[in-house]
Amino acid sequence: MRRFRSILGLAGGAMMVLSSAAHSLLGWKELRAALGQTTAPDDLIRSLGFGWHFGGAAMLAFGCIVVALFARRLKGAAVSSMPAIVIGATYVIFGVWALAASRFDPFFLVFVVPGVMVLTASFDRRVG
Repeated sequence: MRRFRSILGLAGGAMMVLSSAAHSLLGWKELRAALGQTTAPDDLIRSLGFGWHFGGAAMLAFGCIVVALFARRLKGAAVSSMPAIVIGATYVIFGVWALAASRFDPFFLVFVVPGVMVLTASFDRRVG
Protein backbone atom coordinates (compact mmCIF):
# COMPACT_ATOMS: atom_id res chain seq x y z
CA MET A 1 0.00 0.00 0.00
CA ARG A 2 2.88 2.35 0.78
CA ARG A 3 4.31 1.92 -2.74
CA PHE A 4 0.88 2.58 -4.26
CA ARG A 5 0.52 5.78 -2.21
CA SER A 6 3.96 6.96 -3.30
CA ILE A 7 3.11 6.35 -6.94
CA LEU A 8 -0.24 8.11 -6.47
CA GLY A 9 1.59 11.08 -4.97
CA LEU A 10 4.07 11.12 -7.85
CA ALA A 11 1.19 11.06 -10.35
CA GLY A 12 -0.57 13.91 -8.54
CA GLY A 13 2.64 15.94 -8.50
CA ALA A 14 3.22 15.23 -12.19
CA MET A 15 -0.31 16.47 -12.94
CA MET A 16 0.52 19.67 -11.05
CA VAL A 17 3.70 20.16 -13.08
CA LEU A 18 1.95 19.53 -16.39
CA SER A 19 -0.99 21.76 -15.54
CA SER A 20 1.41 24.56 -14.61
CA ALA A 21 2.82 24.51 -18.13
CA ALA A 22 -0.66 24.46 -19.64
CA HIS A 23 -1.70 27.30 -17.32
CA SER A 24 1.16 29.59 -18.27
CA LEU A 25 1.58 28.73 -21.93
CA LEU A 26 -1.93 27.94 -23.17
CA GLY A 27 -4.10 29.61 -20.57
CA TRP A 28 -2.46 33.01 -20.82
CA LYS A 29 -2.61 32.93 -24.61
CA GLU A 30 -6.38 32.44 -24.47
CA LEU A 31 -6.94 34.96 -21.70
CA ARG A 32 -4.71 37.54 -23.39
CA ALA A 33 -6.68 37.18 -26.62
CA ALA A 34 -9.97 37.64 -24.77
CA LEU A 35 -8.66 40.66 -22.87
CA GLY A 36 -7.41 42.15 -26.14
CA GLN A 37 -11.01 42.33 -27.34
CA THR A 38 -11.99 44.53 -24.41
CA THR A 39 -11.20 48.10 -23.57
CA ALA A 40 -8.79 47.05 -20.81
CA PRO A 41 -5.66 49.20 -20.86
CA ASP A 42 -2.41 47.54 -21.90
CA ASP A 43 -0.76 48.17 -18.52
CA LEU A 44 -3.64 46.36 -16.77
CA ILE A 45 -3.35 43.41 -19.14
CA ARG A 46 0.41 43.32 -18.63
CA SER A 47 -0.02 43.37 -14.83
CA LEU A 48 -2.59 40.58 -15.00
CA GLY A 49 -0.07 38.62 -17.06
CA PHE A 50 2.54 38.95 -14.32
CA GLY A 51 0.13 37.53 -11.76
CA TRP A 52 -1.01 34.81 -14.13
CA HIS A 53 2.55 33.68 -14.82
CA PHE A 54 3.42 33.82 -11.11
CA GLY A 55 0.47 31.48 -10.54
CA GLY A 56 1.93 29.10 -13.12
CA ALA A 57 5.36 29.30 -11.49
CA ALA A 58 3.82 28.57 -8.07
CA MET A 59 1.97 25.58 -9.52
CA LEU A 60 5.27 24.34 -10.97
CA ALA A 61 7.04 24.78 -7.62
CA PHE A 62 4.26 22.95 -5.77
CA GLY A 63 4.37 20.10 -8.27
CA CYS A 64 8.16 19.81 -8.01
CA ILE A 65 8.00 19.72 -4.21
CA VAL A 66 5.36 16.97 -4.32
CA VAL A 67 7.28 14.93 -6.92
CA ALA A 68 10.52 15.20 -4.93
CA LEU A 69 8.81 14.21 -1.68
CA PHE A 70 7.11 11.13 -3.10
CA ALA A 71 10.16 10.11 -5.13
CA ARG A 72 12.19 10.06 -1.90
CA ARG A 73 9.44 8.16 -0.13
CA LEU A 74 9.31 5.63 -2.98
CA LYS A 75 13.04 5.02 -2.43
CA GLY A 76 12.35 4.25 1.23
CA ALA A 77 13.29 7.55 2.86
CA ALA A 78 11.33 8.72 5.88
CA VAL A 79 10.02 12.12 4.80
CA SER A 80 7.47 14.46 6.32
CA SER A 81 4.10 14.52 4.59
CA MET A 82 3.35 18.04 5.82
CA PRO A 83 4.43 19.89 2.62
CA ALA A 84 2.32 17.56 0.48
CA ILE A 85 -0.65 17.89 2.84
CA VAL A 86 -0.49 21.70 2.70
CA ILE A 87 -0.16 21.70 -1.10
CA GLY A 88 -2.86 19.07 -1.63
CA ALA A 89 -5.26 20.83 0.73
CA THR A 90 -4.62 24.17 -0.99
CA TYR A 91 -5.40 22.63 -4.38
CA VAL A 92 -8.60 20.99 -3.09
CA ILE A 93 -9.85 24.06 -1.22
CA PHE A 94 -9.15 26.36 -4.17
CA GLY A 95 -10.66 23.90 -6.65
CA VAL A 96 -13.85 23.38 -4.64
CA TRP A 97 -14.24 27.13 -4.15
CA ALA A 98 -13.67 27.76 -7.87
CA LEU A 99 -16.14 25.02 -8.81
CA ALA A 100 -18.80 26.59 -6.61
CA ALA A 101 -18.03 30.17 -7.68
CA SER A 102 -18.11 29.22 -11.37
CA ARG A 103 -21.37 27.31 -11.07
CA PHE A 104 -19.49 24.02 -11.37
CA ASP A 105 -17.31 24.63 -14.41
CA PRO A 106 -15.58 21.24 -14.73
CA PHE A 107 -12.32 22.96 -15.70
CA PHE A 108 -11.58 23.47 -12.01
CA LEU A 109 -11.32 19.73 -11.49
CA VAL A 110 -7.74 20.32 -12.69
CA PHE A 111 -7.11 21.47 -9.11
CA VAL A 112 -9.39 19.10 -7.21
CA VAL A 113 -8.19 15.83 -8.78
CA PRO A 114 -4.43 16.19 -8.20
CA GLY A 115 -5.11 17.73 -4.80
CA VAL A 116 -7.15 14.71 -3.73
CA MET A 117 -4.50 12.37 -5.16
CA VAL A 118 -1.76 14.10 -3.17
CA LEU A 119 -3.82 14.20 0.03
CA THR A 120 -4.70 10.52 -0.29
CA ALA A 121 -1.05 9.66 -0.85
CA SER A 122 0.05 11.80 2.11
CA PHE A 123 -1.72 9.95 4.87
CA ASP A 124 0.47 7.02 5.77
CA ARG A 125 0.74 6.18 9.47
CA ARG A 126 4.28 4.87 9.16
CA VAL A 127 5.83 8.11 7.83
CA GLY A 128 5.60 11.56 9.48
